Amino acid sequence: MSTKGQRHGKVTMYDLHKDTGNVVFDHEKLHVYQVGLAFVAFAAGTAKELKGEFRSTRDQLIRSSQSIVLNIAEGNGKHSDAERKRYFEIARGSAMESAATLDVIVACGISPPAAIASGKALLFRIVSMLSKMTDIGDAVARDAPAAYYNAVCEKSTD
Repeated sequence: MSTKGQRHGKVTMYDLHKDTGNVVFDHEKLHVYQVGLAFVAFAAGTAKELKGEFRSTRDQLIRSSQSIVLNIAEGNGKHSDAERKRYFEIARGSAMESAATLDVIVACGISPPAAIASGKALLFRIVSMLSKMTDIGDAVARDAPAAYYNAVCEKSTD
C-alpha cells in the first residue's frame, strides 16, 4: 500500500492498494478491525440458528457484533485522542455485550458451549486489543505499529 490517498489536513485517511488500486481506509489496516470482521462473520452464522422466540437474541447479537467494527472505524477517523478513546471504549463494550449474548444462547440451550467457543476467543482478542489501545497509563488511544499495520494516521512529511 504505497500510494497515498487524499490528505485531510496533515493526515492521510486512506491508501490505494499497490496492486489493485482499490481504496484501503486506515481503519481497515487495524488488526482489531480485522478480528472484529471475523467475529461479525461468526455472529452472522450463529444468528441463522436463532429463530422464533429467539429473534430478539438474534437481533441483539447482530447489532452488538456490527457495533464493534463500526465504532472502531468511526473512532479511528477521529483526530483527538479523547474522541478516539471514547469510540474504542464503546467498541469494547459492544464486544462484552456480544460475549454476554453468546452466554445467553448457551443458557437457553440453543447451542452448546463448544459451538460458541471460537466466537468467544475472537471477542477475547478484541477486548484485549481495545483495552490496550485505550490504556490510561499510556494516555493515548492508538494501536501500536506492527508489521501488519501501517500507521493509523501517518503525519505528512510535506
